[in-house]
Amino acid sequence: MKVLVVDDDQRIRDALEIGIQLQWQDAKVLTAPDGETGLDVFFNEEPDVVLLDVAMPRKNGFEVLKAIRQVSDVPVLMLTARDEDVDEVRGLELGADDYVGKPFSHLALMARIKAALRRAELPAPVQALPDFEAGDLAIHFQNQEVTVQGEVVRLTPVEYKLLYHLVRNAGHLLPHEALLDRVWGSNYEASSEYLKVFVSRLRAKLRRPGGPEYIETERGRGYRFVRPREGADVSKVGAYA
Repeated sequence: MKVLVVDDDQRIRDALEIGIQLQWQDAKVLTAPDGETGLDVFFNEEPDVVLLDVAMPRKNGFEVLKAIRQVSDVPVLMLTARDEDVDEVRGLELGADDYVGKPFSHLALMARIKAALRRAELPAPVQALPDFEAGDLAIHFQNQEVTVQGEVVRLTPVEYKLLYHLVRNAGHLLPHEALLDRVWGSNYEASSEYLKVFVSRLRAKLRRPGGPEYIETERGRGYRFVRPREGADVSKVGAYA
């Protein structure tokens, strides 16, 4: 396994390198002191997970994350000393899988890395399960491919798992707690606001001009996948979290 740590603080890079290698003895830890170098290492080494600082010289973490998401769905955990909700939301909206504030517990961070790697292992194909279609949306479970109007939609592992559980329960409300448990796991601390960001990201990727909204909100309760023919006008009913 390759882990890329991009942080301008040498002490943090050294501490994370030691902590990761204690947790995974066969791990190869790659480090970079700034965003530009981090991207170079990313494209040359193709790591399995990225730990990415936000405030850095020569491209900040948001810029690096945006560049990574243009080509890869690799799990990315943002590390930051900033304790502002707006920064956390921005990172999640750009495609981060998790957001960890500094200072952090190394044991807690290792647990979050493990959780991100587990989420990257998408649900195993179910041989008897037919492809799912609803309007212009099609999901090919055998190769975990999602298309809208025939165009492949690139989803992160978390987004795919979220969509997977919604469509497997199409027409039925999935409460916030149920989705958080199925996608992130029962031991993971995440709130309904956290879930809201990922639902918003998923909606944006499935949305097409003039097309329906496939995910309906019941405020304060949860989300429901709605086939276009099941609602009167699902593009306007409960569309936004």
